Order: sequence, then structure tokens, then C-alpha cells
Amino acid sequence: MIKKQLLPIILLLLCTLSAKANFSFDANCTEAYKAILGLRMNDAKLLIQKEKQQNPQNGIIILLDNYIDYFSLLASESKTDYDRLKDNRSARLSALEDNDSNSPYYLFSQAEVYLQWSFLKAKFGDYVSSAFDAKKAAGLLKDNTEKYPDFLPNQKSLALVNVVFGSIPASFRGITRFLGMNGNAGAGIKQLEQLKIELPKTKYSYYNNEVIFFICTINIDVLHNTNDYLKLVQYLSEMDSNSLLKAYLQGYIASKTAHNDEAIVFLETSPKSNEYIKLPKIDYLLGCARLNRLDSGPPAALFDFIKEFRGTNYIKDAYLKIAYYYLLQNDAGKYEYYIKLAKSRGYTIDEKDQQALREANDVKPDLDLLKARFYFDGGYYDKALAQLLSKDINSLKLLRDKTEYYYRLGRVYDKTDKFNDAILNYQRAINFGKTTKYYFSAKAAWSIGLLYESKRDYKRAGDYYNQAIDMKDHEYKNSIDDDAKAGLKRIGE
Repeated sequence: MIKKQLLPIILLLLCTLSAKANFSFDANCTEAYKAILGLRMNDAKLLIQKEKQQNPQNGIIILLDNYIDYFSLLASESKTDYDRLKDNRSARLSALEDNDSNSPYYLFSQAEVYLQWSFLKAKFGDYVSSAFDAKKAAGLLKDNTEKYPDFLPNQKSLALVNVVFGSIPASFRGITRFLGMNGNAGAGIKQLEQLKIELPKTKYSYYNNEVIFFICTINIDVLHNTNDYLKLVQYLSEMDSNSLLKAYLQGYIASKTAHNDEAIVFLETSPKSNEYIKLPKIDYLLGCARLNRLDSGPPAALFDFIKEFRGTNYIKDAYLKIAYYYLLQNDAGKYEYYIKLAKSRGYTIDEKDQQALREANDVKPDLDLLKARFYFDGGYYDKALAQLLSKDINSLKLLRDKTEYYYRLGRVYDKTDKFNDAILNYQRAINFGKTTKYYFSAKAAWSIGLLYESKRDYKRAGDYYNQAIDMKDHEYKNSIDDDAKAGLKRIGE
């Protein structure tokens, strides 16, 4: 009789123990995480649902749900989706706080949620709240490192915090001073690269793809490092072959480092089945790459981007590039039609779209300069140089075009390591256009600063960085000033 009474109690106790809160990166969670990093969100959701049925108290489930929101919003760039999903942050943090406080994932998972929403908030323009979330993440990670110094995932996220506070735009630096935080993006990337060496030999090797993702994007978007193409592509070769994120990153890195033909191959062969989420940015990059090569076929990829994209950035720029395609085809009617769409559609949040609107409202570009511009952007430096040298400078009547001519000549000589020729033509661009609204002179001054910095002539480098900053009311003012101020910081001024 006593045994019969004890049996239900024992079963209840076993059920209670099995449902105890925990953090377990088990097989389901590891495969779900890999699916998320491959942008196969439906597969990830099925695996997470399976884990919820088998281990409903596993806190890693909450973290993975946040990863899905994070990468989905990075892919869609939809402000509507962002506004709909951002309340998930607080609910997930509360749920994580109620989990197993004796696990190294307890503070880490909370920090990850704060950090991912910090990135998202910054992407959608909420910089103040983004900085507060990054500071909260930094505090949690510091505490977790003290408790679990051998927990490698801490290093990944601490490196990202270093990057966040080391790369906040100069116009928002007051926020970091108020929060008492500072960082160094260069140091952050070195931390990630060191972690990349250590991870494969450990039980945390599943984080390898995410570390590669951050190394690649930080090098290009934060450090503007366009000289490590081979190293970054080698990193990417380690990612899963069926990953859409890998294909996108390969195309993105190639396009940003002037490996245009490779970019087209990577983007054209990216996975396209329904198991992947939509990533319209691939079409945008592909359309731009084909235009850089001056392909004769219609800009179908740019049309696909406009049709599928639900975000706010690059719509005006896409319409402008379509217009330029038809201008180069001598189709004046379609050029005018798409120029009007560049003016009327899309938004002007991103500087690239602001620039597209300015160009759409300006006088039609010179065709030879336009071709040289596209050739240069694709890394076809010999073709760009030939296009420019075939042009008689005296045939250019507009001050804008003369300034652009010397700027683009300087850029080509810069990229082909002709130091003196680059300096000479950049200086001519400064002399012609320093009082105009165009960005050519300011960017030329910054470029000369960078060249002198590479020669360790820090006095001259500082002079030109300051020249770039001192030029007023021109295109790309904020980003050029930020880059110049970063240069001054590097050389100790």
C-alpha cells in the first residue's frame, strides 16, 4: 500500500526534476543555431519547436528565438517588422532571468539579447537606446567573465562591445562619454581573430560561423579594410556550403574590395530555394556589380531588389543606377523616367540615398566620367584610367565635372600604387572644388591624409585630415568627417 502511494510522488518528483530550468546547447539547439546562421529559418523553427517539446525549460531556446529575430531583421531591414518584434526583447530577458543562475549561459544569454538589440536599434536609428543596451551587455559580460573566466563565448561578445564603443559615429560620441564607456574597433577585431584560432579546438566550435560573420562585416563596414580580400574569403570557405549567409558575405566582401567578377559569380550562384529567407540585398549587390562591369543586358537584378525589398535603404540608389544604365544605353526616355522615380520613391535615411537624390536633381553626368566611375568601383582600374586619359579636360565645362575628373584620376593612381600621381591629382581636385557642395574635394583631402599616414608622415596626414573636416556643406559630410576624425585619432592628434 505504501509503495502504491509513493509511486505517484516519485513520478511527480522525476517530472519536476526533468523540467528544471537549465541551459543546454544540445543537438537540437546546435542544429537550430546552424540553420539560423545559414538563414534557413523554417528549419530552425522546427528544431526549436522540437526542443520545446523535449526540454521546455531550456534557456537556449529563448536565445535562439532572439537570434531568429536578429538575423531576420538584418535580412529584411523592415522597420515595420522591427516595430512589431522589438517588444520581444523585454519578455525574453525576463524569461532568461528566471532560468538557471548557476550556468555560465545565465548572464551570457542575457548579454547576447541586449547586444543583438543594440545592433538592431543602431541599424534603425535609435542610437541612444542602442548605447544603453550595449553598456548593459558589457556589464553582464564582465561579471560573467569573473565568474567563468574559461567560458570562451564571453570573448566573442566582449570583442563586439569593444567594436560598438570604438566605432560610434563622432556626432554621437557624447553618448559614450555620458555612459563612461569607450572601445577600440581595431582591438575588437584582433580579439575576434584570436578567438577564431582557438574556437575550432573547443566544445564551443559551433560559434565559428558567427565569429567569421562578424570578422568580415567589421573589417568592411567599420574598419573600411579593403586589402584583406584573400584572408576574408579564406575564413568564409569554412562556413557551411549550403549557407545563404555565406554566399551573401562572399559577394559582399568581393564587391566591397573591387573583385567585381568574383562578386557576380558568388551572387549569381547563391542558394535560391524556398528553405531560405528572402535576402533582396543580394539582388542589389548583383545589379550594382553588373553595372560596374558595364554589362549590356537590362538591370533585372535591380528591378528584383525594388520589387522584393521591404526596408528603407538603397531604393533611391537602385532607381538612380537603373537610370544610369539607360543613360549609358542612350535611351533618354527611360533615363528620364527612372530619374523621376529616384526623386519620388524611397527614403533619404541612408547617405547613399541622400546622394542619389542629389544626383537625380543635378545636371546629367558626363558619360565618360560615369563609365570611369563604374569601372573604378568594380576594380577595373586599367579601363577606368583609359577612360579618363581619353578625355580632354578642356571639354568639361562644369566645375563639378573638372573636380570629379581629377578626383577619379587620383583614385585610380591611388589604387595602383602611384603615390605621387595620386597626390597630384587629389590636390587638383581639392583646388578646383573645395568650396563646392560636391564630396570630391573633401574625400580627396581625406585620401591624401591616408596616403601620408601609410608613409608615417603624421604631420602632413593630420593637415589633410583637418582639411577634410574643415570643408563645409558638402555631400557625405558626416561619414567623411567621421573617417577623418578616426584618422586623427590613429595618429594621436
